[in-house]
Amino acid sequence: MRIGIDIGGTKCAVVLGNEREIVKKIKFATTSPKDTLSETFRAVEEMGEAEAIGISCGGPLDEERGIIMSPPNLIGWDNIPLTDMLTEKFGIPAYLKNDANACALAEWKYGAGKGTENMIFLTFGTGLGAGLILNGALYSGASTMAGEIGHVRLSEDGPLGYGKRGSAEGFCSGGGLAQLGRSLALEAIRQGAAPSFCKSEEELDKIDAALLARHAFSGDRLALEAYRISGEMLGRTLALLVDLLN
Repeated sequence: MRIGIDIGGTKCAVVLGNEREIVKKIKFATTSPKDTLSETFRAVEEMGEAEAIGISCGGPLDEERGIIMSPPNLIGWDNIPLTDMLTEKFGIPAYLKNDANACALAEWKYGAGKGTENMIFLTFGTGLGAGLILNGALYSGASTMAGEIGHVRLSEDGPLGYGKRGSAEGFCSGGGLAQLGRSLALEAIRQGAAPSFCKSEEELDKIDAALLARHAFSGDRLALEAYRISGEMLGRTLALLVDLLN
């Protein structure tokens, strides 16, 4: 049995499993580095005995040394030597990999990509990441950041993602959708036509992708517009990947 840890910008998960099944899973919110690491270690203890620990996390990372190096969606996670911390505490080897690359490998080996020579895996979470399987192997690039289509700018202006306005991550991630919703809601409020999901400027900070989704399913025009814009930009992003990678 092996333990898997996924560290996301909004939530984390710790699982116990093997190549066939996940037998135990614990999820919790991502908060401060100190509290989240403490919760992670508690969850690992609850998993019981295992051969090794694998960690997936958004980059940038130093995978060889197992260090998390200030990912933009993990504020305060600066040079965290996570694999050493886990190995020292639990006495088993630990390994760190870019989350999109780890997902691409898993999908390629065990999921919908099994048997393919070439595939792209996209993560849709707080950010937008990509993992590439090219010619029957994971392609990581010079610093394990290959394929990060989220960094590409689709527009001169727009939601902020990975420090770039108008980027694919800005338009297509959960964090980007929240920004789109706030922008559309603010404009509507100032025109005297507040949407159902935000009645005043004081409520803007409460808007996230989940709230928008609930109101989009209920038919709210502005919530649907946020998802329409995001979907159109996702289409452009996929077209770039298809053309670039054949």
